[in-house]
Amino acid sequence: MVVEFTGIDVSTDELGGAGTHARHSGVASVVVADLAAATIWVEELLDFLPSNVNELAPIVSTDDPDNRATPEAGELIPTTSTGSYDVRDVITSIADDGIYLELKPRWAGNVITAFTHMAGYSVGIVANQPISLAGTLDIPASQKAARFVAFCDAFNIPVLTLVDTPGFYPGKDLEWRGMIRHGAQLVFAYARATVPRICVILRKSYGGAYIVMDSKEMGNDLCLAWPCAELAVMGAGQAAAILQRRATPEERAAFEADYTARLLNPYIAAERGYIDAVIDPADTRREICASLHMLRDKREAIRSRKHDNTPL
Repeated sequence: MVVEFTGIDVSTDELGGAGTHARHSGVASVVVADLAAATIWVEELLDFLPSNVNELAPIVSTDDPDNRATPEAGELIPTTSTGSYDVRDVITSIADDGIYLELKPRWAGNVITAFTHMAGYSVGIVANQPISLAGTLDIPASQKAARFVAFCDAFNIPVLTLVDTPGFYPGKDLEWRGMIRHGAQLVFAYARATVPRICVILRKSYGGAYIVMDSKEMGNDLCLAWPCAELAVMGAGQAAAILQRRATPEERAAFEADYTARLLNPYIAAERGYIDAVIDPADTRREICASLHMLRDKREAIRSRKHDNTPL
């Protein structure tokens, strides 16, 4: 029928198979080998969820100490701002027993969405993935993260956001497809969420993506940053290209060095209240677990309304 109506020859799997919906459409959360594997995966997922939306997820017992140091987390970050790493390794280092369950791993790989436990609490993690599109946000990534944040909020699961992004992915195609509108879906999901929200800036947090990734302006409960964090409108190279476009190479190099030294650090943001604390990466798990204990009884008044005006 597809060939008859469109003239395009396409296989059944290409049109709507498991691989297509896992990699391209984002409809499938996971692809498994058989029913037994699907049952195991669903059981693992249900371990993170409450029995209904009016309850909190159960606290599970763990032998992993809340105050366990995580020095390996900071060692994962490359010495250069353009270097890449797998943010899954950071998640493994801070999670209870290093265990987490990733949703939609084959779709929008530039953002990771996963459930884990920390201090026994169920936690939903949204993390930029530097090894895919440098961790930039595009339309699929915005949709994936927004859907996950809304899922966590619906089931009273705290959201932990790990930030390392140079901004939104540029391009005419994305703009024509409504990048701003889809990016607004992620803004909307965070702004609407009433669950505990903790943000940790691992490295880069530039431009509009800084705001979107659960910044203090979005109303998070706690914003932490590692010492190597860079909060700015843009990186030094991009700033030099705009502000020093008529300068000599030597002048541009000097500008970039000064820009990096003065502006690309978390301490100015901390002074102005955009960050609550700059922490040693080794203390990341301890700080997050302590925050989860503190926010356990968080309650927000929800206004009665007909429905939200979601930017679909």
